[in-house]
Amino acid sequence: MGRKRAARRAGMTVPGWAWWLPCALAPVVLLNIAVAWLGGSFVSPLSFSFLEAKAGALRAYLEHRPSCLVEGHAPLEPVIDAAERKHRLPVGLLRALVQVESETRVHRISPAGAMGPGQLMPGTATMLGVKDPFDPAPAIDGSARYLAQQLRRFGDVRLAVAAYNAGPGAVNGRVPRNGETEFYVPKVLAAWELTRPPPPRKVRPVARPKPAAPARTKAPASAAKEPKKSAAPVANGRS
Repeated sequence: MGRKRAARRAGMTVPGWAWWLPCALAPVVLLNIAVAWLGGSFVSPLSFSFLEAKAGALRAYLEHRPSCLVEGHAPLEPVIDAAERKHRLPVGLLRALVQVESETRVHRISPAGAMGPGQLMPGTATMLGVKDPFDPAPAIDGSARYLAQQLRRFGDVRLAVAAYNAGPGAVNGRVPRNGETEFYVPKVLAAWELTRPPPPRKVRPVARPKPAAPARTKAPASAAKEPKKSAAPVANGRS
């Protein structure tokens, strides 16, 4: 009431809803700031997108963090390599995807509420049975399993990577152009060029030297052509 009186004394008329607006915005602002600070990503404080997903990601983070502070995490590279072999993924593809998704940061939360090293959305994590998306072993295994499903479905690395990002329903024989996926796929493929093993070099067979032809020797002068012998005299029939 004091603010209203002060505004009236100053000759200003402030609508009633203006006093409630900061109270309504406060939870959204605090949620976005918490996701940006704890998840290591840029989120606009006034973003109203994916509020439910961001709230779920923040809740999962707070449930995970106490055990993480005590136990820590093992290096991701062996976990990624094991998941690639287990799900028969092309060598280096999962590592490239994790690099692009989270820069190998275990606790990253995206502005859309995706979680962990493979940036699983809450619904995708639930579908894959990943209870803690910030625990590297089950999270990376879930990401590898999901990527392998898309490879079997589309039979093409580009489309499988696009489906991982945008969802398989958005991929209809081509990379969807939604303002994100068409840039995401080239990033993963470029990273894959660095993480995949180099193709084996083709060893050219060594050409064997051809055996030298036997040298021709000149015939000796004595072996020159002999003169033709004269024909024998023909008998003239005289006795």
